[in-house]
This record gives sequence, C-alpha cells and structure tokens, in this order.
Amino acid sequence: MRYTLLVITRNRRPELLSTLGRLRALPGRPPIIVVDNASRDGSAEAASRLPGVTVVRAPRNLGAVARNVGVDHVRTPYVACCDDDTWWAPEAPERAARLLDAHPLLAAVTGRVLVGPDGREDPIVPELRDSPVPGPSWLPGPALGSFLAGATMLRAAAFRAAGGFSPKLWFGGEEELLAADLMASGWWLCYADDVIVHHEPSVVRDSGPRRRLGIRNTLWTTWLRRSTPDALRRTGALLRGVPRDLTTVGALAEAAAGIPWVLRNRAPVPPSVEARLRTLDEPQRRSPARRYVG
Repeated sequence: MRYTLLVITRNRRPELLSTLGRLRALPGRPPIIVVDNASRDGSAEAASRLPGVTVVRAPRNLGAVARNVGVDHVRTPYVACCDDDTWWAPEAPERAARLLDAHPLLAAVTGRVLVGPDGREDPIVPELRDSPVPGPSWLPGPALGSFLAGATMLRAAAFRAAGGFSPKLWFGGEEELLAADLMASGWWLCYADDVIVHHEPSVVRDSGPRRRLGIRNTLWTTWLRRSTPDALRRTGALLRGVPRDLTTVGALAEAAAGIPWVLRNRAPVPPSVEARLRTLDEPQRRSPARRYVG
C-alpha cells in the first residue's frame, strides 16, 4: 500500500465513526491512523475497537499539529488527510497516489470537495479549478499556492522535510505557511478535479474562535513569508475586509503580540515563489472563504 489515511478529531464521536466506516470500506483497505485531540466523549475508545484503525491519543488538543503526530506514525510514501467530517471517494486515493507516483516534484494533490448528501461543490472548488498560479507544463492539474488539509494527499517525505504544520499557528489557515515552505523548497502543489473528497460539515463547531485564528494566522503567515511590499498590500486588504467586531479586535491583538516571534522567524520566499503567491492576492481578496464573517 502506497498511502495511509490520516484523520484528526476532537469530541465528534458520531461523525468520526461515520467517517471511519466509509474509509474502512475503501478498495485495498489502506491503513488508517486517527489522532485524537484529547477528546472527552469516548472518540478514541470507540475508534480503537475498529479493525484496521490505529489510534494515537494526544495528551492535549494539538489542533492541526495533530497531523504532524500522525505523519510520524505513517510508514507509506503518501498520506491522505481527512477531518472527522470528510472522507475520500472510493477511487480518489488511488488516483491521487498515481499522480504523485508519476510526478516526483509534486508534493500535494488537493481534491474536488463535494458537500452534503446532494454533493454540491464547495465554494472553494472553483477557486482551485481556476487557480491563476503559473505552473510547469508537466503538472497534472492547476498549480496551487496552498491546499486544503482535509482534502489533500501529501508526499510524506516532503511534509516532514518542511517541518509540518506550525505549532504556533495551531489551527485555522495553517496550510498557507506549510505550502509556502514546500514551494520554497522546490515542490509543487496541484488540484485534481477527478479526486473526489466528501464533506458533511459537523454541527459541532464554534465559528468565533475559528475566525479569530484565521485572521491572526493569515497576518502571521503573510509577514513570515511574503516580501515587505506584498505583505503591506495584503495586510491592508485584509484589514479593509474584516468585520469591525470583538472577534477581529481579539485577532489583531493576538497578531500584534506575536510580532517578536514573527520577526525572529521571518524568511521571505524566493522571488519566483513570491510571484506565484502574488497572483492569488486579488482572487483571495474577493473570495467568500476569506471574508472572515462566520
């Protein structure tokens, strides 16, 4: 088997068990690793009773960094990431793995996300399909400047070499920083329309903290990896577009508190990568996914 399925979860036992039921039915029965972010609802115990599922229990809620823990346990070349409310369609992991097999400089394949029982496209899909990022002719799909962690197959060696997800960012837009570091190391990311990932959004979520972290992490990532002129432009666009409310105030306060850390770790990407990222600034400014309103 060339890939492992990696699920992170916290206090969503019903969704987790439903997702694992679908993943365990995939052709070839790929190995499944669940990293439980210190759930208190019996998620880890229930998942550990399922054949073919390895459960890793985090001592506390690690957020997205739980994926780093999961990849430490992966023994296959590729890892197909899921959340506890997303799952890969039957042929999707094999299709993504074949793309990674065929293209040694490809680090990540992001699939087409279909939402709910009616399978409507997630609003982010047209942005991926119509990505303006320039790429080489060999790339098997549109080049991307980031990826969706819950709907992407990653080359495990590239993930590890880039350091995985940042513990400082914890959760919320954490993919951008890792994507920038992958591209700076010579890797490419792409979208594949025939790689289908389903999403049944959980009702167990709190949009306020997610929005706060999304704003904070976007600002931190921008100043960690973008050139000063582009960072200034992107910061201005974000500040003009976010709601004027207490969540935004909290996000800006957290971002400001992290300035010393950002300055210590600032490493702008090479000009060629900066040029790719610049093509996304205007589409992201117009994107519903970047309005931070819910």
